[in-house]
Amino acid sequence: MNHADRPGARPAAHLDGNAPAADPAPPRRRRRPLRTALVVLAALVVAGAAGVAATGTLGGGGDEQASAAPSGPPRTATVEQRTLTRTQTVAGTLGYGTTTPVVAPASSGADAGSGGSARNADGPGPEIITALPGEGDTIRRGGSVYSVDDQRVPLLYGSIPLYRTLRTGSEGKDVAMLEKNLAALGYTGFTADDAYTEGTAEAVRAWQEDLGREQTGTVGPGEAVVAPGARRVAEVKAALGTVPTGEILTWSGTERAVGVDLDVRYEDLVDEGTKADIELPDGTSVEATVTEVGTAATAASSGGNGGGQGSGGSSNATLPVRLSVKDQKKLGRYQAAPVDVTLRAETRKDVLAVPVEALTARREGGYAVQAVRGGAVEYLPVKLGIFAGGLVEISGDGITAGLTVGVPR
Repeated sequence: MNHADRPGARPAAHLDGNAPAADPAPPRRRRRPLRTALVVLAALVVAGAAGVAATGTLGGGGDEQASAAPSGPPRTATVEQRTLTRTQTVAGTLGYGTTTPVVAPASSGADAGSGGSARNADGPGPEIITALPGEGDTIRRGGSVYSVDDQRVPLLYGSIPLYRTLRTGSEGKDVAMLEKNLAALGYTGFTADDAYTEGTAEAVRAWQEDLGREQTGTVGPGEAVVAPGARRVAEVKAALGTVPTGEILTWSGTERAVGVDLDVRYEDLVDEGTKADIELPDGTSVEATVTEVGTAATAASSGGNGGGQGSGGSSNATLPVRLSVKDQKKLGRYQAAPVDVTLRAETRKDVLAVPVEALTARREGGYAVQAVRGGAVEYLPVKLGIFAGGLVEISGDGITAGLTVGVPR
């Protein structure tokens, strides 16, 4: 009598995102779902050996023959054509993402020619913060970030900070950035290129007048704050009536997103574009997309005795993963919350699938299923695909939808 091969454990995953999955084996970069799943089959196969003993012989060399099955396998299943999705649920955090500081310019208090952000217009004396936003406020292009001596410091969109004084004759990417912002705010009379012309200076004077600033026609460091887009104020650090030094406030993007510190064991489950389902604390589910996958970092912790391995120390490597949520309205009023993130790592449509328990190990390697036809059982070799929700994708000669297969245990 032939017996099944060595034991292992069954892989578990979600079927179409409906149930949690077991941890796959520690991966190297990118997907290896088949290798991971194969490592964990044998426990089921050992149970399947009893079915082999009861219903027939599983031979080698591809010479499997139909054999009498007086009582048949303990139970049967049907080969189904369906969609399988390999998933993994992990913990995440909903929020507005990483915050960055807005810092008072180092040239604060300098004269107008140096481009200082805040000259005391009434003469010598320290500059004073006269207006600040509220925490949670959204600041958009042209909006005031804060005010010094009643002169507003506006937000401009871009990636190049104001590091020099821009005036007629200046050229460069920072000039182009300024002119694009002026055009977006409705100012005209210049070409939005990388040359600061007299037309640009006139537009700047008009802009400065609208801001309540001195109309110099030049723009220096600290006279505006540059950020990639609209910002949400996270925390106000400065106070009204104080001299602007250090951090004025911190802010972030305006859209809520989900962050995950992903165990490197699941590295092969994510890539940019991977879809996921976010479950909010109230049970609402929202679709998200992986937009960033960072580099693995190691967080180490150790016992109080400072000992090495074996003395209470541990080390866990994680990947920072960021997911965007397109439909922000579905997030409701949640500003920050712990969430469950179900990663949809791989989806296969219209595949043939059976319960993992229906697999039987072949003596010469690989797997087969017991095709139950009438009173006989025939062992059909199969090729395995993805595993999901207790099911496995199979293919091979004679494998068709509707085929009855034995489940040895």
